[in-house]
Amino acid sequence: FFQVDRFLHAMRLHDDQLNDISARFQAEMKKGLSAESNAAAAVKMLPTHVRSTPDGSEKGQFMALDFGGSKFKVLQVKVREGMGIRKGGVEMDEKTYRIPKELLTGRGTELLDHVAESLKDFLHERNISLEKKHPLAFTFSFPCEQTALNRGLLLSWSKNFRARGLQGKDVVQVLRDSIDRTGGMDMEVLAMVNDTVATMMTCGFDDQYCQAGLIIGTGTNACYMEELRHVDLVEGDEGRMCVNTEWGAFGDDGALDDFITEFDRDVDAASNNPGKQIFEKMISGMYLGELVRLVVLKMAKVGKLFDGRVSDALRTKGKITTAHVAAMEEYKNGLKNTRTILEELDLSPSDDDCIAVQHISTIVSFRSSNLVAAGLAAILTRIKHNRNRRALRITVGVDGTVYKTHPQYPKRLHKVVRRLLPDCHVRFALSDSGSSKGAALVTAVAQRLASRKRQTLSSFKLSQEQLQLVKARMRAGLEAGLKSKGPSAIKMLPSFVYHTPDGTENGKYLALDLGGTNFRAMLVNFKKSLQQNVRLYHKIYTIPLEIMQGTGEELFDHLAQCIGDFLDYMGMKNARLPAGFTFSFPCEQTAIDTGTLVSWTKGFKATNCEGHDVVSMLREAIKRRNEFELDIAAVVNDTVGTMMSCAYEDPQCEIGLIAGTGTNVCYMEEMLKMCVNTEWGGLGDDGSLDDIITPYDTEVDQNSVNPGKQRFEKLTSGMYLGEIVRQVLLDLTRGGLLFRGHVTETLKTPGIFQTKYLSQIESDRLALLQVRSILQQLGLNSNCDDSIIVKEVCGAVSRRAAQLCPSSHKAKPFFFFTTKALAPRCDVTFLPSEEGSGKGAALITAVRVIKEK
Repeated sequence: FFQVDRFLHAMRLHDDQLNDISARFQAEMKKGLSAESNAAAAVKMLPTHVRSTPDGSEKGQFMALDFGGSKFKVLQVKVREGMGIRKGGVEMDEKTYRIPKELLTGRGTELLDHVAESLKDFLHERNISLEKKHPLAFTFSFPCEQTALNRGLLLSWSKNFRARGLQGKDVVQVLRDSIDRTGGMDMEVLAMVNDTVATMMTCGFDDQYCQAGLIIGTGTNACYMEELRHVDLVEGDEGRMCVNTEWGAFGDDGALDDFITEFDRDVDAASNNPGKQIFEKMISGMYLGELVRLVVLKMAKVGKLFDGRVSDALRTKGKITTAHVAAMEEYKNGLKNTRTILEELDLSPSDDDCIAVQHISTIVSFRSSNLVAAGLAAILTRIKHNRNRRALRITVGVDGTVYKTHPQYPKRLHKVVRRLLPDCHVRFALSDSGSSKGAALVTAVAQRLASRKRQTLSSFKLSQEQLQLVKARMRAGLEAGLKSKGPSAIKMLPSFVYHTPDGTENGKYLALDLGGTNFRAMLVNFKKSLQQNVRLYHKIYTIPLEIMQGTGEELFDHLAQCIGDFLDYMGMKNARLPAGFTFSFPCEQTAIDTGTLVSWTKGFKATNCEGHDVVSMLREAIKRRNEFELDIAAVVNDTVGTMMSCAYEDPQCEIGLIAGTGTNVCYMEEMLKMCVNTEWGGLGDDGSLDDIITPYDTEVDQNSVNPGKQRFEKLTSGMYLGEIVRQVLLDLTRGGLLFRGHVTETLKTPGIFQTKYLSQIESDRLALLQVRSILQQLGLNSNCDDSIIVKEVCGAVSRRAAQLCPSSHKAKPFFFFTTKALAPRCDVTFLPSEEGSGKGAALITAVRVIKEK
């Protein structure tokens, strides 16, 4: 023992040295996580894009490839419906295939062709359908830079692999190409994971505290859940992502030079990758037996063992394996096994020789477990600091032949970790088929999330054929409304506006605008020439909810009060001005200055208004107030006002469009020789849009103040789009796809997600960090994945609204493409309206006054 201890003094590490190594590894981790220093870092800290763990709702059949050594496995994994993973509902059928030695160093495409052919062989042998599309999980246990869950660029080979032409390539795509070349099967590679990550995933499902994975086998590696804000290579700052440390390369930059022995240098020099994977060569099963052989060989050469005799077998690389090391350290049969192993090497060991060689094995394997403990201590310390915890309770999922087969290794590792981290409660969980089962679980999660999200978002996607159908239904509705034979969902109301402005309008006019939750009073002064600016003065007044949904008399008294305040503000209370009244609700007009309210929209429910002339109601309210007099010359829909406002600038303007709280369109109808207010928001009230209405639209409609009415408007307008998004987010959260499945009171609150948030979030210029900030304002705590999904939902809802409106000739700059596609023979110019509805009402009044003169 004394002689061996002196000979291997550098391999016997005390706690101060282990803490030093742990601190160095922490520094390497930090370097690898930083975008600035990652390129030069030995420890690459690779993001895996694994953020979600199984929740038990996964089901289906998955194929899996487990590729990480001289053999690989093909598996079929079944997650039985109704049982779930937690209830033991996972069945695995597998077959192991050998890799011919020549393929380890041959062309990379030939290597993966062999894998694809083995996959097809497995399908044939197990009578698995070749026609059916199979989701495939791919465990690939080599350093890769992943830019997505199913895309990874090979950084370097390890474990005696040196296949040419794959470094820097997307391994998943190369595998897809090999599957295509093999032919006869349909595979969708949903996820590529490292064996270490898969091990953590398997253990993590059974133990919520499992936040790290560890492999100690042919190679060695560790992964853990890092705070996303520290992972510079991935956008996002909230939540966590599993990071594959690739710690086998620790020391490649010289960080461990003062701990490396002559035997480590000899092992490295004789390896396939000298100077690489230094930490792995001090730890893993590929090298432990060789380290023991080199030590035994040198001690024999200097006469410390076997009386100085050295056999040819002892001189031969690979003659002592890690399995031999494990056998020599068995509790009861260790010395007996040691003698047998040495005799097989053509040596004649004495009892002391056997004891010494057994002790050499113990020191080499003990150093391995000590180094693993130091690295693991660094990871757990980082997790503890990240979470600002004094103490940490955590589980480490472990797999690998050394850990599983070496009789003393697990106990030594556990003991040292707990000694280095006395304030951490660390549990080690042995993975059950970790790399295979874990990859299948990652794929199952990916499939569940992708399928549910895809199904939800696709319900808002309209094909060209559907848009053409909506266009045809809209046209039929317009024509039916014009004929006035029987009820029509599209009212086609005459406006009694016969002329657009010609530029000669001048003078001062009052414009009153009620179209939503605000009422606006405006003074418009038209100059004699278009070259001179139109002068506008206005004031905005809020309509309280209790007024919107109170009595009609209260509503119009409130409007009269606002008008009086504005005239006071302008110092014109004694002037009797001609006024135009923009009233943006469906009205039947029999003259330019009369309008009978057909129905309220946009959340208004004031009583005793529907069926009454709104101009008369306003005149009566002004009379009751008895403070001023007005000559209300015209009642105008906001859409008509918008058209008139733009026609003042461009005489060719013959269509007006509103895309705001509500939506509507008007146009100059040749048949009636006047402007027609379509009130197109009612399209679909007769069921003509049922085939494109989603369950989320139905929910919004049923909870509105006018269920069954204004169905087209509820698919496209600002009053409803935010609420549609909220319904989708609520559904996805209940399904576990958002906000970690936590349905908050905020998310259950109708109206909380206003359309302005939708517009902000779907903007291309808005980063995920800003999306998260908006969600936080709404009391929704999100991570990076949540922000991505919310942005996609907002885009889908908004895009459908944009598609539907152009299908009915809706005009707004970002709708150009769809409008052009559906009306290819029309040359359409879009002119944004400034102060449209109010200015338009004043213009209509001015046109009438001038014509009457």
